[in-house]
Amino acid sequence: MVESSGWSEIRSNLDWIMLFCTLALFGLGLSTVYSASPVIRGASYYYAVRQLVWGGIGAVFYLAILRIGYKKILSVAVPFFALIVILLIYLDLAGYTAKGAQRWFDLGFVRFQPSEHGKIAFTLILSVLCVKLPPDTVKGFFSVLGISFFTVGLIMLQPDLGSSIIYLVIMFTILFVAGTPYKILSGMAAAGAASLPLLWSVLRPYQRMRLLVFFDPWIDPQGAGYNVIQSRIAVGSGGLLGKGFLRGTQGKLHFLPEPHTDFIFSVFSEEFGFVGCAVVLLLFAVLLWRIISTARYSRDMQAKLLAAGIAAWIWFQVLESVAMSMGLAPVTGLPLPLFSYGGSAMLSVLMALAIVQSIAIMSKEGRY
Repeated sequence: MVESSGWSEIRSNLDWIMLFCTLALFGLGLSTVYSASPVIRGASYYYAVRQLVWGGIGAVFYLAILRIGYKKILSVAVPFFALIVILLIYLDLAGYTAKGAQRWFDLGFVRFQPSEHGKIAFTLILSVLCVKLPPDTVKGFFSVLGISFFTVGLIMLQPDLGSSIIYLVIMFTILFVAGTPYKILSGMAAAGAASLPLLWSVLRPYQRMRLLVFFDPWIDPQGAGYNVIQSRIAVGSGGLLGKGFLRGTQGKLHFLPEPHTDFIFSVFSEEFGFVGCAVVLLLFAVLLWRIISTARYSRDMQAKLLAAGIAAWIWFQVLESVAMSMGLAPVTGLPLPLFSYGGSAMLSVLMALAIVQSIAIMSKEGRY
C-alpha cells in the first residue's frame, strides 16, 4: 500500500521555486486575459473572472494530488487512459464543433476538451508501460508505438494537429529517457521526415493554408495570413518596454483575433515589450529546469519518465505558442500554458505540475 504524504512533509519538501514560477505565470496570464478580453455581457472582466475560477478549481486539484501522491495517480493510469479513449471516440461522433474542429463537449455552462486531460493520461500510461515492457525490446517498443499512434489518430480526426504533435513529442521523450537505442530513435525521426509528403495529403485545406502563410502571410492577407500579420504587428509595436498595461491597440481595437487565447503572448508583448517577454520566458525556463531536475534526481523510473514527459509537453507548447505569435512557426492554436484562457488547458497543466511536485516531495523524503 502506497502511503500519502502528510501536510507537514509536503510543506517541508515542496519545490518552492517551481511553485513561485507557477503562481507568477498564472498571475501574469490572468492580468493579460483581462486586458485582452472583449466586452461580454456588458463587462470586460468576464473571461478574467472565469479564468480566476478555473485557477481556483485547479488549485484544489493541485492540493489534492499533493496529498494523494503521484504513486496512487500512477495506479489508476490504465482506467484513466481508457476513459479518455472512450471520450475521444465519442467526441469524434457527437462532439461540439467550432471553427471546423470537433474538439469539445458542450456541457452548457462549460466546454470540456478531452485531448487536454488526455495529455496527462497519455504520459501516465506510457510511463507505466515503459517500465513493465522496456522499449529496448521489440514487444515494448511496438506496444508504445501502438498506443501512441492509436491515440494520435483519434485526435487527428477532430482534427487537432497541434495536440497530435504534442503527444508525439511526449512519446519520443519518454522513449528516449526509457533507454530506447539511438539507432531506433534516429530511424523514427528519419521516417517521420520522410512521411511529411503523406501528412500534407491528409491535411484539411485550412491546415494547408496555415502552413503556406507561415512562409508568406501576404499570399492571403485578408484570410489565413491575417492572424500572422496582426500578431507580428502587435509583438513588434511593443518595443523595449511596451505600451503599458491596458494600452495595447491591436487587441483593444479588435485587429488581433483570439487575443485572450491563441495570441495572448502577442497582447502581452505589445503591452510589456521585450523586457516583459524576457521575464515571462525566464519564468518558463526556470519552471522547466525544476521539472527536469525532478526527473533527473528521482530514483523511481516511472516518476522519471512521467516528469520527463510533462517537461516535453510544456516545453513544446510554450515554444510553439510563442513562436507562432512572432510568425516563426505555423499557427496551430495551442494555448500558452498558465497564460491562455481556457478551463481544460488550465486544469490539465496545473494537475501535471502537481504530479511533478509530488515526485519532488517524495524524492526529497527519500521514499522514491
